[in-house]
Amino acid sequence: MDDLDRKLLALLRNDARTPAASLAKALKVSRGTVQNRIARLQGEGVVLGFTVRTRPELEESRVRAVMTIAIEGERSRAVVQAMKGLPQVAAIHTTNGRWDLVAELDVATLSEFSRTLDQIRTIDGIAATETSILLESQKL
Repeated sequence: MDDLDRKLLALLRNDARTPAASLAKALKVSRGTVQNRIARLQGEGVVLGFTVRTRPELEESRVRAVMTIAIEGERSRAVVQAMKGLPQVAAIHTTNGRWDLVAELDVATLSEFSRTLDQIRTIDGIAATETSILLESQKL
């Protein structure tokens, strides 16, 4: 990936439906260059897909949280595999320091949130967790 790829990805992250001609104009390259780069990035697995974002106020009733997780021994791979199967887990990040993993949780209700916490905490290999509900998010 070069600087042009990074700039293209930044524009697509902001609005993946931006027409190729508009992307080309913003990047000062041809439309064909933009289309070829997007196709290459998809082919290489850099771009995994395109998604829809909704206004946060449309989903105010959803419960979003961040869970930090400590793993027993060398069981990270098994824990991540178990968590990948949970639809309430939006993302999993490995990290360093006190916690081994950070999981982003997204559920519809507080009762589902409680059940999700119970389900995750019983996964074999998890030593400890700490969870914080996200109250408000700001776009930077």
